[in-house]
Amino acid sequence: MNERELLEEYVAGGKLMQLSTVDEDSTPRMCSVWYLAGFRPDRLWFLSRRDREHSRNIRRNAHVAGAIVDIPLHELGQTARGVSFSGRAQELPGAGIDDRMRAFGVRWPNAAPVLEAMPDGASRLYEIAVTEWVLFDEENYRGDPRRVILGR
Repeated sequence: MNERELLEEYVAGGKLMQLSTVDEDSTPRMCSVWYLAGFRPDRLWFLSRRDREHSRNIRRNAHVAGAIVDIPLHELGQTARGVSFSGRAQELPGAGIDDRMRAFGVRWPNAAPVLEAMPDGASRLYEIAVTEWVLFDEENYRGDPRRVILGR
């Protein structure tokens, strides 16, 4: 597999994304969110309440970064494999995004009640347009595991 194929496999196979946003004082803030991935164009979607700190931060400053680990973690020193990214996020409207809502609900069935409550509910889907990926893969690239891949 080439770097891009590995990147897409790891992102699609992951489940929880660590997401960093920037607060009003320019302090980075980290959270964890369940996500859905799409490629060409490179996008990540997550569901969150509009009143969460990261949601407020995105409305104020769209710049985000994050990471996805693709392996179960057991101990320090094990072979690592994961992806980090940077991009711009936006809150999607609560209506008119049926295809994204359906896809998210297929991946995360427990999100169905929240998705069904939109647009009147307290939550929204958020979309990240990924501008850069960093594949970190000690399994396939032992000597130089860090690979920068531009978003498409």
